[in-house]
Amino acid sequence: MKILFLSSDIDIFDEWRNKCDAHDFIHIYDLKTLHEELLGQEKLLVIVDYDTMAPELNKLISADKLPKRVVVLESVPEVLTGKMLISHGVRAYGNLRMLPMHAISMLEAVYNGNIWTYPELTVSLAKQEKSLSPEAEEFLEHRLTEQEVKVVVAILEGLINDAIAHKFGITTRTVKAHISSIFSKLHVNDRVALILLLK
Repeated sequence: MKILFLSSDIDIFDEWRNKCDAHDFIHIYDLKTLHEELLGQEKLLVIVDYDTMAPELNKLISADKLPKRVVVLESVPEVLTGKMLISHGVRAYGNLRMLPMHAISMLEAVYNGNIWTYPELTVSLAKQEKSLSPEAEEFLEHRLTEQEVKVVVAILEGLINDAIAHKFGITTRTVKAHISSIFSKLHVNDRVALILLLK
């Protein structure tokens, strides 16, 4: 996978190139170069160092020119910033200093069309959508079983699989089966995509 790393900090670029063990890892400094690299390249993944490139990213967002696969990293990630970025189409938001195993997992998720967030942000996104609107309820009732709707509501409450299992007196394996079925029926890949669908 070809990765464009938008940052003015060469040390951070080197750190991430080593983390990802990527051969096709290109350091870019400005939006002009980003646009040139993106021309005709559908499968590129863009990582933005928010600490040094926030104004440039905000220009892309306000011009509605955000690339399809964008990851935003920040030294001190904030839930509010993450919510704003995810709502504008950023596919992942996390800590600039995350461990290599998390970095690889995040990049794979985004490359495969999923949304990736760190646990606190995922829970916060879920909690803001605790109750279903009448439209969302009707939508879910036509597509899901009664038990699956209950699992969706539990996800929106921010519960993890073990807590959902305990709440309904079922096994964690059954919860995972319900969630897999829910994702398949609603054509979403992960919890964040489910939450965004039901907004």
